[in-house]
Amino acid sequence: MLLNWLSRLLLAAFAALILAPLAIVVITAFKTRPEFYADPLSLPASWTFHNFAALFDGQPMWAYFRNSVVVTVFSVAAELLIAGCVAYAIMRSGKRMAGALFALFAAGLMVPSHVNMIPLYSLLQKLGWSNSLTALVLVTVSVLLPLSVFMLSGFMKTLPRELLEAGEIDGAGHWTTLVRIVFPLCAPFLAATAAFLFVIVWNDLLFPMLLINGKDKLTLPLALLRFRGEYITDYPLLLTGVVVTAAPMVVLFVFLQRYFISGALAGSLKG
Repeated sequence: MLLNWLSRLLLAAFAALILAPLAIVVITAFKTRPEFYADPLSLPASWTFHNFAALFDGQPMWAYFRNSVVVTVFSVAAELLIAGCVAYAIMRSGKRMAGALFALFAAGLMVPSHVNMIPLYSLLQKLGWSNSLTALVLVTVSVLLPLSVFMLSGFMKTLPRELLEAGEIDGAGHWTTLVRIVFPLCAPFLAATAAFLFVIVWNDLLFPMLLINGKDKLTLPLALLRFRGEYITDYPLLLTGVVVTAAPMVVLFVFLQRYFISGALAGSLKG
């Protein structure tokens, strides 16, 4: 009994540790700059949407939002398609070949993305692809491919092989089996991977900062850097931008929560 109460107390303390900064960010978005500098932790005297109006009036936020959506949607879609095909190939290969392919992509997880920054930048400069959202999508897909293959390979191992063999008996080829059997069965796993990748790509700052330099191509995280002044920063406006940037992730998780949890627990529930 005492152990249960201690566990709940620790979980409550951990939840408070996570929620307190989030609450400060949201509350600050409704405060004026004088109120923030007078007392950063106090509640606003009057809850106002002035910062949200100023954010969209003073910045082309819809253009930044569109750029983030384009990069995230195309990156995640291409990632799921390519990684799904690779994971299926690993699953259907012989034991020795599957082990070698899996080890190859798992080794990609050991290489930090920072190591590739200079070669990638040099290559894209030579190809004339600098300041391009298309190049940003290609780089994002290539960098995240080992992680996606690692996740989907583990998920696909939980599929019953009897269904795949039944499809082969009915004359289905590999592509038909993948599209009509494997992908529908992996829908919760694909949704879980998509949600995970969405958070990574949507919040990515490193590669947009490396590859994008035109104001019309900025993504939301990169645009937030421009809210910092040299001598003074409008923190209520900056944190309002953080709230606007984080809102799509919250909405996505609400809609994909069931698939995310079922996909994340699939491996542990498999006997």
